[in-house]
Amino acid sequence: MDSVLKKLEAYSSATPSIWRKEAEERQANKEWLRYSQMIAMKMLDRMEELGLTQKMLAERMGCSQQYVSKVLRGRENLSLETLCKIENALNLQIVQEPEMA
Repeated sequence: MDSVLKKLEAYSSATPSIWRKEAEERQANKEWLRYSQMIAMKMLDRMEELGLTQKMLAERMGCSQQYVSKVLRGRENLSLETLCKIENALNLQIVQEPEMA
């Protein structure tokens, strides 16, 4: 039994795992993450239709390719300004305008 424990200790990391923390954050933020993922999928579909790369989209949006990559991962809490830039760059409606009474 001691030899098994020693082998396990040899393979264990000195730093604690962050998987639990990340899972808890995903659970706490699942509402807006779902929207972020839906937006990322719409963006990817539209980019494919238009034949755009991340770099080309970044130029249209006036941001970096790295930021576009983050958005396309579907884990970015997007501002209204960014949503507007995405809509304009892709000629795509993401936010529904409220109906006037």
